Amino acid sequence: MPWLIFAFSGPILWALSTHIDKYLVERYFKHGSIAVLMVFTAIIGALALPVIWLFRPSVVALNLQSMAVITTSGLLYMGAIYFYLQALQGEEASTIAPFFQAAGIFGFILGYFVLGEKPSLIQIIGALLVIGGSVILSLRLGQSKVRVKRRLVVLMLTCALAIALSSLIFKFFAVRDEFWTTTFWNFAGQAIFGIILMLIAANRRQFIIMMRANTGAVLSVNGANELINLGGNLGVRYALLFAPLGIVQSISSTTSFFVLLFGVALSLFFPKLGREKLSLTNLLQKLIAIVFIVTGVVLINH
Repeated sequence: MPWLIFAFSGPILWALSTHIDKYLVERYFKHGSIAVLMVFTAIIGALALPVIWLFRPSVVALNLQSMAVITTSGLLYMGAIYFYLQALQGEEASTIAPFFQAAGIFGFILGYFVLGEKPSLIQIIGALLVIGGSVILSLRLGQSKVRVKRRLVVLMLTCALAIALSSLIFKFFAVRDEFWTTTFWNFAGQAIFGIILMLIAANRRQFIIMMRANTGAVLSVNGANELINLGGNLGVRYALLFAPLGIVQSISSTTSFFVLLFGVALSLFFPKLGREKLSLTNLLQKLIAIVFIVTGVVLINH
């Protein structure tokens, strides 16, 4: 199925982008505001607007109500990125990535009640396995007491819900109206979010300081990262035109596999760019969680 190629382009490219995000956060935003990093995402969205408009002038012919709702989906997407980057400041990339599985669960629920997409019993079991895998990864093992990383859970579940809501709005309007029109107003929402961030004086100061100190590195790495992320987003959004929301979100959940794969490769061959905990206990925890998630995704796609 051609749409599967687009659906899988998301998790592969997002996994790569997650490690780049981790590098940027560790290098430039370990103790600063990650809001500045989001400005670059907003800039990419803003730069895409005139390109799409020239390619498809009819994008501005949409009614005001639809424009506002689709723009909200862009704001939700940026909100999701904010919570994700907050989590990334204190956790490994491979620990965070599996929580994106929750977006698939939310996708099934929203798809059922809003779009009338009805999952089977096998798919529901698969969804529960995905949740179980995410919970396993949220545990702190190797300590006298095993405790849940509550801050991580709250941040990433909120992120996943925002992603699912954004995808729901995008799918509804992309199917009803047109893909590029919906993409245009979604990017408009991202650009507005960036403007709001830059209205805050502290963010402006940090942005200027960072650009003066590391202009070349920040622009090159951030620019490449945003293009990678953009490719994944467009691929998954295009797949939404041909498959149920929950199914596409579930395929997107394979991001954790690629994040773990890339993380191990970086730790072994390029430790300065990224490092994952490779102790036996830590790897066993991650592998068990991955098995849960893989089984769940297979059942969901059954």
